[in-house]
Amino acid sequence: MRCAIYCRISRDRTGAGLGVDRQEQDCRELAIKIGLTVVAVYRDNDLSAYSGKPRPEYLRMLADIEAGRVDVVIAWHTDRLHRSPVELERYITTCETAEVPTHTVKAGPLDLSTPSGRLVARQLGAVARYEVEHSIERQKRAKLQLATDGRWNGGRRPFGYEADGVTVRPAEASVVREVTEALLHGASLRAQARDLNDRGIVTSTGGSWNPTELRKVILRPRNAGLRDHRGTVVGPAEWPALVDENRWRAVCSILTDSGRRTAWANNRTWMLSGIVACGVCGGMLRGDEVGKLAIPTYTCRVGKCVGRKAEELDRFVSALVVERLSRPDAVDLLGVGDGPDLGAMHSEHTAVRERLDGLAGLYADGAIDGQQLRQASQRLQERLRQIEADMTAAAGESVLAGLAGVEDVAAAWEAISDLDRRTAIVDTLMTITVHRTKKGRPKGWKPGSSYFDPSNIEVVWKS
Repeated sequence: MRCAIYCRISRDRTGAGLGVDRQEQDCRELAIKIGLTVVAVYRDNDLSAYSGKPRPEYLRMLADIEAGRVDVVIAWHTDRLHRSPVELERYITTCETAEVPTHTVKAGPLDLSTPSGRLVARQLGAVARYEVEHSIERQKRAKLQLATDGRWNGGRRPFGYEADGVTVRPAEASVVREVTEALLHGASLRAQARDLNDRGIVTSTGGSWNPTELRKVILRPRNAGLRDHRGTVVGPAEWPALVDENRWRAVCSILTDSGRRTAWANNRTWMLSGIVACGVCGGMLRGDEVGKLAIPTYTCRVGKCVGRKAEELDRFVSALVVERLSRPDAVDLLGVGDGPDLGAMHSEHTAVRERLDGLAGLYADGAIDGQQLRQASQRLQERLRQIEADMTAAAGESVLAGLAGVEDVAAAWEAISDLDRRTAIVDTLMTITVHRTKKGRPKGWKPGSSYFDPSNIEVVWKS
């Protein structure tokens, strides 16, 4: 009789296939014992039968059974074949129709052509399903306990920490703090990722940076010394923080803001593209290279109403920024003053969380009923969200930090190489509208000088 052997293992950490090799060896010994000739071996290595993902070799085996190329199936155990009742029913139907029995090394023979054989198969399938679900529940509970205790549950080495997930790696921790500060000051993820790659700084797995990967690292609660579970912060962690919690909450607020300018995340080459309005149609001017000489120019993309040479408009706006931030009252733009008491916010946040944790105990003791538990939990959760929002707002830093109030604003402005931050600064300070120029040369024009006329550039300062 023609025998097919099916082998499967859910997780192969080394990729060596040793688990399926051992299964195949045991199955071949059984085939010799009962006098079968092995004509095919089907191996699904490192593939779960519980997940529902297609198993290519298993499906190929079913097709061969239906085609009459197999007389007997041997598996190490029935749970190697199935972990799902749906799959089991299809297997039973296929084998019953083709009159193909199943033998297993550990569970004995299964005659699926008889009611008793099908009953045994279904019972074994139910037991296998229960074992998997019970194991998953234990794993979930263990992970929750680790999270509640503030401990790390392993996995890929987190950037900024050693392989134990707890010990800080100073050089990488400095990078996390540096990028966090840059983002708070208006820099873009793309520019920061490009800078890290240019400096030869790699991810924890040795790869290069991209905006998505960098965003994930910066948004991690572990950066602030917090432990999360399924996307929710559950308390303090056992590892040291890399950045202050308030600054972490502030950068999270920036990166998750739905109104954030996604265009700034692109590889910006034009400082004013997308933030300068056309005085004719109201559309935005975009940077482009115009004419046969490819002159860098800001042009209205809607109706080609107005245009200005990029170099001249950038120089004019830069001079306005420097002049405005050189005034004595520039420091007021930072919002410096008597701010909220962050220490008090932290204390209240801890107290509210402790009260929230205590509700479960009160409910278990019968001190409150289910309705009271839901109402109290809802009120405390709302208060927690409000406190966290206040903490984020208090820690938020102006994009003007490092410019307003410094001794040499011009030098500080020239030192900013990230165009994304320059764009953010200009957009924070003013609204710019470019109007059509008048015919002829501008007033006061001198031979050899530019035709740029600042009188046609309308600037409205923001409060």
